[in-house]
Amino acid sequence: MYGFPRARVRIYNPQDPLRHMELELLVDTGSTFTWIRRARLEELGIRPMDRARFRTIDNRIVVREVGEAVVECLGRRATTVVVFAEEADSEVLGLHALEGLRLEVDPVSGQLREVKAVLALQGAFASASRP
Repeated sequence: MYGFPRARVRIYNPQDPLRHMELELLVDTGSTFTWIRRARLEELGIRPMDRARFRTIDNRIVVREVGEAVVECLGRRATTVVVFAEEADSEVLGLHALEGLRLEVDPVSGQLREVKAVLALQGAFASASRP
């Protein structure tokens, strides 16, 4: 077992791409969104857009603000949802960002790698589902 891989990422303000910072984050495919400390996001000028409820691993419900940022990893960029993490929260690169970047965790090495092909709905099944 390899544990949690880490990823070197650059986080950008989507409104002002000159404002960015580099971070090393745990990669957590069990977390839907990317969690970054509030102070870091505010330093980049990223503002909350909404609040959301999250269920923790110990089954507690916590409420956090969420916004959007651009994340770059392994030469790829994507806009993603970011959670304004509190000091006691872990900072992680979540599944939504990984999917947007078209990256996955190699199950053998535990390292990030490019997705060979993204799943898509097409063909007869897609046509049959149209009204």
